[in-house]
Amino acid sequence: MSSELLAKVARPADLRMLTDEQLEQLAAEMREELVRVVSQRSAHFASNLGVVELCLALHQAFDFTQDRLIWDTGHQIYPHKLITGRASEMHTIRTKGGLMGYPNPAESEFDLFMTGHAGCAPSTALGLKAGDDLTGHPERHSVAVIGDGAFPSGIVFEAMNNATELGKKFLIILNDNKMSICPRVGGLGYYLDKARMAPSYSDWNKRVKEALGGIPLVGDQARTWLQQFKDALKASLHTGGMLFESLGFAYIGPIDGHDLKTLRKYIEKVKAMDGPVLLHVLTDKGRGFAPAMKDPVKYHAPSPFQYDEAGIIPLKTSSHRAYTDAMSDALFAAAKRDPRVAILTAAMCEGNKLQKIRTSMPNQFFDVGICESHGVAFAAGMAKAGAKPIVDIYSTFLQRSFDQIFQEVALQNLPVVFTLDRGGLVGADGPTHHGSYDISYMRIFPNMIVMAPGDEKDVAPMLDFALEQTSPTSIRYPKTNLETIDREVQPIELGQAEILEWETDGVFIACGTLVGTCLRAAERLREHYGLRVGVVNARFVKPLDKPTVLKAIEECGFVLTVEEGCLAGGFGSAVLEAASDVGLSTSHVRRLGLPDAFVLHAERDEQLAEVGLDVDGLTNSALELARFVGLPLTAEVANSA
Repeated sequence: MSSELLAKVARPADLRMLTDEQLEQLAAEMREELVRVVSQRSAHFASNLGVVELCLALHQAFDFTQDRLIWDTGHQIYPHKLITGRASEMHTIRTKGGLMGYPNPAESEFDLFMTGHAGCAPSTALGLKAGDDLTGHPERHSVAVIGDGAFPSGIVFEAMNNATELGKKFLIILNDNKMSICPRVGGLGYYLDKARMAPSYSDWNKRVKEALGGIPLVGDQARTWLQQFKDALKASLHTGGMLFESLGFAYIGPIDGHDLKTLRKYIEKVKAMDGPVLLHVLTDKGRGFAPAMKDPVKYHAPSPFQYDEAGIIPLKTSSHRAYTDAMSDALFAAAKRDPRVAILTAAMCEGNKLQKIRTSMPNQFFDVGICESHGVAFAAGMAKAGAKPIVDIYSTFLQRSFDQIFQEVALQNLPVVFTLDRGGLVGADGPTHHGSYDISYMRIFPNMIVMAPGDEKDVAPMLDFALEQTSPTSIRYPKTNLETIDREVQPIELGQAEILEWETDGVFIACGTLVGTCLRAAERLREHYGLRVGVVNARFVKPLDKPTVLKAIEECGFVLTVEEGCLAGGFGSAVLEAASDVGLSTSHVRRLGLPDAFVLHAERDEQLAEVGLDVDGLTNSALELARFVGLPLTAEVANSA
């Protein structure tokens, strides 16, 4: 199929010139383009296939140059990008300098927020509506599209509670595909399943009219009775939306999310209502692509593939194990060894590779859904009862539970273990998903132990160490392939670093898995530039190994701290604080890490090079500091200067 119609849609207004048949063809072309893009690079896939018709219907019914639209989480933004002037650039998505895989206000006026975390769209959309009212634009509508997997997030219900009083011309579209990344969990999912079984809005209206028949009613008392009768009849016929109506929303649905004409009709219907309104739309994740329909989990964000009559042929396979694999194995072993160990995740069983634990030890596995704050408080309760909870979660998502880490865990000094996947730069997912801040936000809490493995050999011993503690602990690890440093591993001891090489010209003190990069930079400095630079695997951010750190500052010509986290308040800051506390000069100390800026999407190696955390960057920083402190340089260095 050609992309004849898609090529003609430069802006959403162009959709209004198309017939129903042409719109169906356009939907097919859009799905074909999505398949083409994902066959070239890993990208979010099944979720985008499921919202093609919904995207078209919304842009037909509303003018989002004036009205407001927020896609919750945002990984289903691709159809929206295709019809908002970016179709010709879709081949660049998730590459350095190309389109972002999430909404991006820098790309288009139709993207209002850079959304990458779930559940916030109702709040921001309601805020947009209130802001428009305040600034003289009460005619504008505000729409939030949110999936059923994100819907149980506490902030969603906070927004709905607030919307009861503020939500005129405010629409929430519940995109119900029975999925998060994994199948959804929890009581709200069961409730939505009941709603799926209930009569549709049009069926309910028809049955109300039939039941009322030609009853003659006049006067205020009769009208009151009529409304009470309608409410009672609705409760008996259509229980699916009563929860939302109790919160003050008009509930419409469930509606077939792939019937474009029906979708348009009902979106126009709810647009005419004053609000707040919740429109319940039923969609299929992976719609239009049989393998994704059959296995939406696998095709949430698949690797590049070729697809023809013979089926799926993966184009890129990797036999490399990642740090996520190493931690998953360690978690499995810990749970197998001790029945008190419990593994908690927030709808990320697949991402954290916990399927084996979920299947073989279901009583020790807890998926709390996209409810990180609840998950951490839940873990605190388990720890208080004598269990050994491990909160296995992405660094960027744990930020959502900051107050619970403080109040329910650290303040109570409870032995909850946090294992933070994606600590550091994550590549194509970009700034919403980088694990940039966990070192800084975890080390500020009293009672908290903060660790980072230097390589694969540190992972399992650190987890075992954490499970032995009587206070909370945090272990962070990156989204990258495992590296194993050839050495005799020193045991994990509280607050003790591992000295790999000690030299007095200078030293890299590395926090986390950039230890290997530091070793390669040190080798280059020695072989090509005559500088003898040592390497220390810090292991602990808190408590910091102050004896080793202070010795390095006193004895070495220069000190470079290296971390894959933000510099503000990070590991390097802890080193400077330790030196300041004892009055040591730090003029020869420099911190390397993530800058005070959001690092945009690219391959992870490209991002590390951009921020100076690859071998070249570390080497250049060391040479610059060596010159600053006046170390003798070889002729090669002098000439290269």
